[in-house]
Amino acid sequence: MKDVDISIQNITKIEGHASLDIQVRDNKVKHVQLMFTENKRFFTQAIRGRSIDVLSQSVARICGTCSIAHTMCCIEGIEKALNIIPSEQTQVLKQLTMDGLMIRDHALHIYLFSLPDVFSVDSVLDFTPEHTHFLHDSFDIKRAGNKLSTIVAGRAVHAPFPGVGGYAQVPKKDDLKAIIPDLKLAREKLVGVLDEYYNCPVDYTRSTDFVALVGDKFDFLEGDIVSSDGDVVKEKDYFSHLEKNVVPYSQAVGYKFEGDTYMVGALARINLNKKGLHKDTKRDAKKYLRVFPSKNIFHNNLAQGIEIMHCIDHALETIESFDFKPEPKQTFEKKACEGVGVIEAPRGTLYYHIDMDSNGMVKEGNIIVPTQQNQINMEQDIAVLVERLLKTHSKEQIKYEIEKLVRAYDPCISCATHFLEVNWT
Repeated sequence: MKDVDISIQNITKIEGHASLDIQVRDNKVKHVQLMFTENKRFFTQAIRGRSIDVLSQSVARICGTCSIAHTMCCIEGIEKALNIIPSEQTQVLKQLTMDGLMIRDHALHIYLFSLPDVFSVDSVLDFTPEHTHFLHDSFDIKRAGNKLSTIVAGRAVHAPFPGVGGYAQVPKKDDLKAIIPDLKLAREKLVGVLDEYYNCPVDYTRSTDFVALVGDKFDFLEGDIVSSDGDVVKEKDYFSHLEKNVVPYSQAVGYKFEGDTYMVGALARINLNKKGLHKDTKRDAKKYLRVFPSKNIFHNNLAQGIEIMHCIDHALETIESFDFKPEPKQTFEKKACEGVGVIEAPRGTLYYHIDMDSNGMVKEGNIIVPTQQNQINMEQDIAVLVERLLKTHSKEQIKYEIEKLVRAYDPCISCATHFLEVNWT
């Protein structure tokens, strides 16, 4: 395959719709074009003129699967703009809310979307009797995350309880204790899939920079922006270190950090802060944690599994130790100001910049989602992978490896389970 053109139309494994074109000449990849082809949704224009009273619920509709992440990041941006410091209890509730999100979101990806790649089958429907228990395991784990989100945040999707200055409702101790068996069962089931990913020989290694929010503990909400190259940036300064790259063939812009491509997501978080994981996770996942830091993108799946264990362990400890009591939401005065929220969504770092007037109406805003930040890095990974496989793999095998690589990034969870046909010319 000295000269070949590869075209994957209507990729359904990322947020919205995408296509992929690859041109190979003289056994070298000349270009990779990952095209986000869905019509622009104009997030930043849509939030203009919105009141901060309803903004966090409005942005939740940007993405059904990650609605909680958008809500939490928006709230953080508003609170930092207004100098609102959440109470200890509110911060704990936020952490539990993120735990529930990560458990259910990661479970769907690592079991239903990527695990078939480990067993070299097309989908979970092709699992052998030996492997069908993983399908049931996924439901048990996802159910535990959904229950936690519902009790703490009101719903697993478009959660109504979190708000600026506090939560509208505090979970009852009995309700929280009632889900302890679900969380423990999920943790028990998780070990099997961690073994599968740990033993899987798939290798998509390429040297790249990893970027994530890192604090003293493994926290999806607070910390500094840290890169594997040694950069440390305050949340409020994150955007000034990003370089927007207009991708002429795509409906979405890409980003570089300090002038270089980078990856965000679970792999970045574990690479940069595995020492901050819950003590029980570090004890029981010790074997798997030896893999990290890793430059193998396929290990993003293993990292997500480890994050599920961390979130379960954190939730169990919190439920046992924290005494939740009704407390009023903090009151605040609206004023002309601006603030930045940065959190770790399931797929990576999520950024919100909110500029409001004296009536609390949004004048300007900026939202940068993880998939945008990973776009250019994904293209470079695909180029390296294709060149590596040209002399040893068939066209169909190369297509399948590209699909596995893209799936490992987990660009979107609310999507189909396979790509459409690849056209070779």
